[in-house]
Amino acid sequence: MRILVAGPHPDDQELGMGGAIARLAAQGHDVLLLDVTDGEPTPHGDHDTRAKEAAEAARILSKDCEKPIKRLLLGLPNRTVEHTIEARHKVAGVIRAWQADMIFTPFFEDAHPDHRAVTRIVEDARFDAKLTKIDMPTPTDAWTGESMPLGDPVYPKWLFYYYATHLRWVANPSFVLDITGQVETKIASIKAYHTQFVLPEKNRRVVEWVEASATYFGSRIGTEAGEPFFTKEPVGLASLDALAP
Repeated sequence: MRILVAGPHPDDQELGMGGAIARLAAQGHDVLLLDVTDGEPTPHGDHDTRAKEAAEAARILSKDCEKPIKRLLLGLPNRTVEHTIEARHKVAGVIRAWQADMIFTPFFEDAHPDHRAVTRIVEDARFDAKLTKIDMPTPTDAWTGESMPLGDPVYPKWLFYYYATHLRWVANPSFVLDITGQVETKIASIKAYHTQFVLPEKNRRVVEWVEASATYFGSRIGTEAGEPFFTKEPVGLASLDALAP
């Protein structure tokens, strides 16, 4: 399966579903992390530093994988992301180039304007990606300058929402994925963003919150650790054998 995980800023994917990313990639799925912006400026970071941190985070999440997790920077401006036709088509171009079967994007209720805008863009780009007789831009990775060839029109079957929200509230997930064994990898991938979660003393507690959240949501499904997800569409099950005990 080809999986696309959209993040408004590098580190959102790791914070929200780093354990799931590591587990899905280790299971043999092809995973692409789409960074919509480079997340800069920040107090301790810059574009080049953030590029190195994002690459290291992807490497950490790939440690148990035969196929490394890929990363692509769309290059929209941080802090001023807008839901536009141009932005939709840029993301739709990535969906086509990756031929995504499944998309993850941040939960749609959030205090951060970039998060809300990116999720709306991704939702609409999923629809746009299936349209024929429409020109889509060829995706170019703003981290490396490399291009990805466009594929045929495609409509990803699943769209799920992960929680990397700036609201002070408890998630209301549709399902929780068991990430037992992936928590240390997730935390290491977050700490790879040294300028965001190591240098700023006030942000170090975020890592503690993320780890506590994994323990809490694991307890909800009877496992050591879990990550919550939301869906607006029903999930079909072939059997109940895969349900957590």
